[in-house]
Amino acid sequence: MFPTKSIAFAILLLAASGWARAQVALPQVQVPDLRRLPTEPLNRTVNGVLDRADPQQLRELRQVRIRNLLRTNRAVLEADPRGAPIVRAQIVALSPTETALDRARAAGFGIGRTRSLEGLDVSIVVLQAPPGMSTRRALERLRRADPEGTYDYNHVYLDSGEVGVGAPEGLGTAPVGTTAIATKVGLIDGGVQRSHPVFNGVTVHEHGCTGGAIPSAHGTAVASLLVGQGNVFRGAAPGAELFAADVYCGLATGGALDSLAEAFAWMSRERVPVINISLVGPANALLEQIVRVVTTRGHIVVAAVGNDGPSAPPLFPAAYPEVVAVTGVDAKQRVLVEACRGKHVDFSAPGANMSAAGIDAPFGIVRGTSFAAPIVAGLLARQLSAIDKKQADAALANLVAQATDLGAPGVDKIYGHGLVGDELRPSEQLSSTTR
Repeated sequence: MFPTKSIAFAILLLAASGWARAQVALPQVQVPDLRRLPTEPLNRTVNGVLDRADPQQLRELRQVRIRNLLRTNRAVLEADPRGAPIVRAQIVALSPTETALDRARAAGFGIGRTRSLEGLDVSIVVLQAPPGMSTRRALERLRRADPEGTYDYNHVYLDSGEVGVGAPEGLGTAPVGTTAIATKVGLIDGGVQRSHPVFNGVTVHEHGCTGGAIPSAHGTAVASLLVGQGNVFRGAAPGAELFAADVYCGLATGGALDSLAEAFAWMSRERVPVINISLVGPANALLEQIVRVVTTRGHIVVAAVGNDGPSAPPLFPAAYPEVVAVTGVDAKQRVLVEACRGKHVDFSAPGANMSAAGIDAPFGIVRGTSFAAPIVAGLLARQLSAIDKKQADAALANLVAQATDLGAPGVDKIYGHGLVGDELRPSEQLSSTTR
């Protein structure tokens, strides 16, 4: 039974206020004692609305978020012909030839940022459209002038949490309860609140944001599910060495393609075997090529499928064949109603009724495919100590063998190969949220 119009309108208002983004982050829960994680169920009204939502309305949630983003940042952002957010008047080129750049200059294009992506052996150049030329026409012009080249919009990929600053006073310290896992794992997301107790004893390397990373609720939560550790909390790869690239930095143009490209290059230079990216957006020719280069070299890229609902088209980078695409399930092992579906889905993992580190409160309850992806990434990272294509393939095959088949027998468009990481869900959370 679908929600009434008033409930549907309430959902859209929540989205418009920033509550619903590409991945859904539910309100954080105040926890006075770090020895106790929040175990109460999610707000039953919100959870009930999501569980009964019309698939089309779920798809519209992110569109509301995008429209608000464009309206409040119209000086620097606009929509591409498909409605996806892009940086205004910018086109990104992958390893353009000098001849192609000379033609672009002659046509009035400005040559902006030029970045050599060391580690990937490619470069990206951000081209500025001539005054008076639309971004759409600029892309068409460049592609027509250099049909062998790779050009696309500077798309913006969306995260899901509210941007937070700093950590609450008197947070305290949680003792480390596990031995660190000797591996590296990467995170392309918002900034991480390194001072949170779950990161005690965890080596965190940061990239991006001149002057230092800006902690975000989404990046901190995902990072905790990757490498967090404590006496009552652990991520999928507790204590692993974390390489965290902040691609937002509190900017309106945060999450743009050129920032993602630099983050992937940094991960490659640092020899990080598994890279988690819980961000979603449209297909992009440059992103596709960069993902292909990274995975061909033996890295594993894990991404969330997104929360636009079962009727939505695939979101990227999760939908690229080379990426390990992850959906989320609740405490009863049911796929999240808002999770995207399709033949690209590889695994399902816990994505609701889970605790994660917060920045406005010690811990919060999270929901969304964003929070299932780091569980799969952590499980894969535990099997890899170095970048090796054969080892990466073996780790994936091993995870497939461990998966619990859900839904239709065999691989399906809802659960992929099946559920992994359910043992990481604390039993007390399972019992308290099952209803």
